[in-house]
Amino acid sequence: DCRIPFAAVYATVGFKEASARVYLPTVPLIARILEVERSTAAQDRFNLSHQRSVNKSLPAVFKIELKHGEFTWVVKRKEKHFMDLHREMRKYKTFMRIPLPSRSHTVRRKTVRKSEVREMPSLPRGGVDDLVRDEQVSSRRKQLEDYLNKLLRMAMYRKHHHTMEFIDISQLSFIHDLGPKGLEGMIYKRSGGHRIPGMNCCGHSQACYRWSKRWLVVKDSCLLYMKPDSGAISFVLLLDKEFSIKMDSKETETKHGVRVDSLSRTLVFKCSSYRHARWWGQSIESFVRNHGKAFLRDHRFGSFAQEEENIPAKWYVNGRTYMEDVADAMEEAKEEIFITDWWLSPEIFLKRPVVEGNRWRLDCILKRKAQQGVRIFVMLYKEVEVALGINSGYSKRTLLHLHPNIKVMRHPDHVSSSVYLWAHHEKIIVVDQSVAFVGGIDLAYGRWDDREHRLTDVGSVTRSVALEQAAAANTSSSKGVSSVDGVSERNGQGTPPGDQVDLPKLKGIGRNRRVRFSLYKHLQKHTLQHADSVSSVDSAGSGSVQSLKTGVGELQGNTRFWHGKDYCNFVYKDWIQLEKPFDDFIDRYTQPRMPWHDIASVVHGRAARDAARHFIQRWNFTKIMKPKYRSLSYPFLLPKSHTSANELRYQVPDCTNAKVQVLRSATDWSAGIKYHEESIHNAYIQVIAKSKHYIYIENQFFISCADNRMVYNKIGDAIIERIIRAHKEGKKYRVYVVTPLLPGFEGDITTGGGSALQAVMHFNYRTMIRGEYSIISQLKKEMDDQWMNYISFAGLRTHAELEGRLVTELIYVHSKMLIADDNTVIIGSANINDRSMLGKRDSEVAVIIEDSEKVASVMDGQEYEAGPYALQLRLECFRTILGGHTDTSIDPSDPISERFYKEVWMTTAGRNATIYEKVFRCLPSSLVRNMSELEQFQSKPGLAQTDSARAHEELRKIRGFLVQFPLDFLSEHNLMPSVGTKEAMVPTEIWT
Repeated sequence: DCRIPFAAVYATVGFKEASARVYLPTVPLIARILEVERSTAAQDRFNLSHQRSVNKSLPAVFKIELKHGEFTWVVKRKEKHFMDLHREMRKYKTFMRIPLPSRSHTVRRKTVRKSEVREMPSLPRGGVDDLVRDEQVSSRRKQLEDYLNKLLRMAMYRKHHHTMEFIDISQLSFIHDLGPKGLEGMIYKRSGGHRIPGMNCCGHSQACYRWSKRWLVVKDSCLLYMKPDSGAISFVLLLDKEFSIKMDSKETETKHGVRVDSLSRTLVFKCSSYRHARWWGQSIESFVRNHGKAFLRDHRFGSFAQEEENIPAKWYVNGRTYMEDVADAMEEAKEEIFITDWWLSPEIFLKRPVVEGNRWRLDCILKRKAQQGVRIFVMLYKEVEVALGINSGYSKRTLLHLHPNIKVMRHPDHVSSSVYLWAHHEKIIVVDQSVAFVGGIDLAYGRWDDREHRLTDVGSVTRSVALEQAAAANTSSSKGVSSVDGVSERNGQGTPPGDQVDLPKLKGIGRNRRVRFSLYKHLQKHTLQHADSVSSVDSAGSGSVQSLKTGVGELQGNTRFWHGKDYCNFVYKDWIQLEKPFDDFIDRYTQPRMPWHDIASVVHGRAARDAARHFIQRWNFTKIMKPKYRSLSYPFLLPKSHTSANELRYQVPDCTNAKVQVLRSATDWSAGIKYHEESIHNAYIQVIAKSKHYIYIENQFFISCADNRMVYNKIGDAIIERIIRAHKEGKKYRVYVVTPLLPGFEGDITTGGGSALQAVMHFNYRTMIRGEYSIISQLKKEMDDQWMNYISFAGLRTHAELEGRLVTELIYVHSKMLIADDNTVIIGSANINDRSMLGKRDSEVAVIIEDSEKVASVMDGQEYEAGPYALQLRLECFRTILGGHTDTSIDPSDPISERFYKEVWMTTAGRNATIYEKVFRCLPSSLVRNMSELEQFQSKPGLAQTDSARAHEELRKIRGFLVQFPLDFLSEHNLMPSVGTKEAMVPTEIWT
């Protein structure tokens, strides 16, 4: 292959090193002198009269076009430069003939062909001053062109650093993935000019500037410079809408200077002469205008990224399919993997149940890829330890110990950057800058789940589960997904696998089952040395990790889905001791886990380049900001060019083509940019305003409705406006909001919950129904109780049997998703609250996906052209939460018809909520409006305690997970933190 692989950007060496890879192998390099420019004398420069005398004293400038493979570029050189080059070549030729005793010299002499040393082309002397007549110029032009071409044909002279400097090339010139070759050359750049959050001035006073010699490279989406002596890339400037070039000495404060501005830096460099500086400034300008237009414009919603057509995209409901695809995509990585998460747990299994030992454990995948030479860059949010127990320090140390190719940064440093309240909240995984996963799912404990939303995980196998799995195994194997053959010899205590099937009573075996699970002891004993072998875990004795192929498909005997810290219920108890990943911290025999409902997406090609660009911007900014990352072992990252974005080496299966735009919340503290960006917020508001039939929202928070005092984002206001408009026009319009029944903070709701839990509840309720700004209060003013026809608030809950007891738990909705009209979807990491939406607070990334293809569907009983991406995603969500996967009589195809809205959605939500209240007396509940009612409510036991048979009978009527949101819960109680609690001391922005 005659291309230089992208990975070469991480292996640059000093410009004079013989090992520097510059040229494409086997491809010729051809020079052509296009024209000869005669510049006028300085005093005539601003005199615009047409009778300019061609001044004979200024030397001619030769404009040389060079071609090398797919690359074409132009350089300007004077006669003098040719002479200098020739002199250097002669010196080099002589030098190569002398056998110096140094080793490097001997090696270099051996690699040079003898004939080349002898055959160095001669440069006929031209009378320097007498190029007066045109024919003299053209003959001279021919001589120089021939000389240069001869020189470039000889490897020995072509590879000399003087030749390379003469024709403006470096190790980054011909890398296909960096796009077309722009201007390059040696400059002197001025220190400083970075945008440092909290400091208004860019740079220092005149006195303390340093000038350093650098090799500047212009590419289609960035500028960068390298240190010539080491070849290290020492700065990257991304093109953005503020990008501009000024050559006026007033702006540059330098003679022959050029000033380059962008959102993140003001870079000043100086050239050797006025003409040189002009040429540089104008060339950068025109190159960037031609090749980087997309980055210089303002885009829809104020986003940094443009809308990209025809992008293969796919959605994920819940962590199971998401993590499987992430694992497969990482396995395909050839050059780089970027990961940024709010929280990352290295020991999490991405494919479950665990059948291949540790092969699909996150840290093992990353170690395996790093050993193959893939560079892995991870950015973690550095939490305030007092407030959060996610232990990012442990994650960082664990990952760094795996392999030197894995680099981990944490940000922000709270004290130095004076950011105490805000977090990096986006969740992105980018593989080779061409596959990007964007969504709400961190690679962390508690996130893995599927549409079953199981409450228990004690490893027992019941017949019903076995049959379901058999069906699933058959369908998956028919699709060509191979399942693991080979029955493991001992399943736990040595029960032959056949017998297990006939033991449906396994559910309540009792506490002695605990003995069997010595699995994590083995996992810990054999952590990384045997990362890829199944046997290392098996041979340790009981607790086999392989699934059993028996008569009824795959049985997970003792294989649990959630190992150790992954089995969690964070409202009941926050995570502790994360450095012991395989130790339980909740008793799984008494406490159900909290199921996790979440949404994510994957995009490819140019959209993935845009997501990667956001990561690169943050990485490079953090590298500049934190002294400990300034060393060369943490490299600057380079964005790949959009020109090569469609050459996908790997694509996630089952994608749909759609129009995709990457959106984000970013600002100076999080990404080092001059103005904040809130394109996610803008997109939400515009999509809601333009929607014609319905919007469906799943979000972890619902804090909106601006009063411009405590809350500023306007998503709630947009919903109110849209509903009032529909009401006035007499049109049908529905809003579905699904949000968690309780916020995800530790607290005992039976006593009213903790202060943090209540504070978030206060703002959620303030958005929905309480106070003058709330959605329902505003709608009631317009339409009394008609509001119920337009908007529905709901949560999710499920139940199970645990060791013979009935248990229930809410399903934690962590999604950040909006679907409108079955054709537009926003999926990302941004919650509906000020932290995520305003841009100046938490950093977030989302994608808006608009269907470009059409499928036939129904809307309000009429035929409707829906988009396949949005429609299938909505159907999957509706079927999951309404129970449509098991009860096929439920038909969610028409999202706004009277029948669906009232008889399916509202009825299911109401019925489920009533049954759960009757059976479990569970909280939150609308029957509880104040603290005294809370005590009364709990003193009466539910059917689960008093009449188990009737309880079971009632629970059979439950469909899906949907329950009405308890809008009156603690409505007479002030939920804001009371004075004196630590929660009352922090600013309310924490909760909003």
